[in-house]
Amino acid sequence: MAFLGLLLLYLPLILAAPAILERAPSAQNKVIIQMFEWTWDSIASECTDFIGPAGYGYVQVSPPAEHVTGDAWWTDYQPVSYQLISKRGTRAQFASMISTCHAAGVNVIADTILNHMAGSDSGSGVAGSSFTHYNYPGIYQTQDFHHCGLTSDDDIEDYTNLAQIQTCELVNLADLATETEYVRATLSTYVNDLVSLGVDGLRLDAAKHIASSDISNILSRVNGSVYITQEVIYDASGPAGSLPADYVGNGNVQEFRFTYTVRDAFNNGDISGLEDLESKGWISGSDANVFVANHDTERDGSSLNSNSANNVYVTATIFSLAHPYGSPTVLSSFSFSSSDDGAPNGGVGTCSGTGGANGWLCQHRWTAFSGMVGFRNNAGSTALTNWQSPQGDRIAFERDGTGFVAINNDNAAWTGTFTTSLADGSYCDVITGTASSGSCTGDSYTVSGGSFSATVAARSAVAIHTGATGTGSGNGGGGDPGAVAVTFEETATTSLGENIYLVGSTSQLGSWAPASAIALSSADYPVWSVTLNIAAGTTFEYKFIRKESDGTYQWESDPNRSATVSSSDDTQTLTSSWK
Repeated sequence: MAFLGLLLLYLPLILAAPAILERAPSAQNKVIIQMFEWTWDSIASECTDFIGPAGYGYVQVSPPAEHVTGDAWWTDYQPVSYQLISKRGTRAQFASMISTCHAAGVNVIADTILNHMAGSDSGSGVAGSSFTHYNYPGIYQTQDFHHCGLTSDDDIEDYTNLAQIQTCELVNLADLATETEYVRATLSTYVNDLVSLGVDGLRLDAAKHIASSDISNILSRVNGSVYITQEVIYDASGPAGSLPADYVGNGNVQEFRFTYTVRDAFNNGDISGLEDLESKGWISGSDANVFVANHDTERDGSSLNSNSANNVYVTATIFSLAHPYGSPTVLSSFSFSSSDDGAPNGGVGTCSGTGGANGWLCQHRWTAFSGMVGFRNNAGSTALTNWQSPQGDRIAFERDGTGFVAINNDNAAWTGTFTTSLADGSYCDVITGTASSGSCTGDSYTVSGGSFSATVAARSAVAIHTGATGTGSGNGGGGDPGAVAVTFEETATTSLGENIYLVGSTSQLGSWAPASAIALSSADYPVWSVTLNIAAGTTFEYKFIRKESDGTYQWESDPNRSATVSSSDDTQTLTSSWK
């Protein structure tokens, strides 16, 4: 059907059925996964196999519109038409994915580009549509774009100038004139097409570069009820009209100050200031969509990522899912050696057990992350209570009557007794395992008389909640099993930018996940060392890995090393050399 015909078809619906914009995800389960660069078919399979059963409420998928050709991830963010044909799949596959995810109890958020078209002078899209920078046949012509007329080019030059932010080009991307009736009608027709296929929400990419009033007008034409989250990157020097608070009338806003604050707190060791996030001058938690990392920040260094040292990416994500501020998104992505790298394995997302395969990381399957999704669902809107912080790098708190979490950002184990209003009983630690029929695959802790005792491993966490009860294999009854200061010393020569990490078979040693490996100190180079408090009698396997500055890594050769922690000594040293 010609575009004008399609517009006329939708126009009566646009006029008759104004949008209902949602400030928070409306599904019972509210945690969002950003399934970055996964194909539609692989998302559908994962919704059925894991995402739905694990309790995730939403998947955020890559932009579905036709985009420029190329292997880099950012080609998805340069649309050339509104046909639903992309590297992720066809229109039929997109619709089938939505139906399959809905059947698994999972809603779908589509990453949506309303600010711009492509950044190339000319080219073609993955479905064969040709274009030049300001001419997209059958859709847009020169008059439908902003031309801000700067001397050098049309790119933004001054981020303190509101007109430039919202009418000049973002890195040469052809900037749509979203204040015009034709562009607004065209964009709302595209969005209504997505909604007609069952899309439940929209992430508005580069929303900061569109006037909030333009977004409001476009969304007012959308049929049905949709969740909205807007990318508005905070800039302290940004002018009024480009700040997160200016966009809350349209729906949720992604609060990047949460991302930066969590990064700094966990990297610097002091996490004790993270109790009251509503008092920091950010937008209200009810208006905020928060994340520890997304596809941009994991590449540009502005957030933690899966290669962050000392397991802080994991513990920070545990925090984000435990704390009531904002609606959380968990990134599920892939390994990359260059910031431009696109999806591995032809875009077909693959996971194995509790981790990834074929280049995919599958963070959404990591035991600590999926366990905390259940914690979040169980906690609902309950208040944060019983905050405890005996030192700057250790915090514990309760979600009133529903769950309790203790996070240790220190290099030594933390043994403590925690005050809680949880009912007496035995609870599974969802960081180390799952609950089923009264038993736990990981550790368990017993609450009695308003408290429980636990040893929280170095750079790790303990989390229990009323939806996961039972008895597990470790820390039964919540007592202190006794800890030994185990020093690992590895002699290894390295080049500039290389570092040595420890990873092993227990959760404290990262469960063989390189992203959770523990950094060793090079203070006595070429001997690298770290000291961990490990429960006496623990038997484990381990290896050392060499990480490059770009995040790639090399394992020691087989076989795995193994050790048993002494039951008679307070300290123990394991000495080895790189093999």
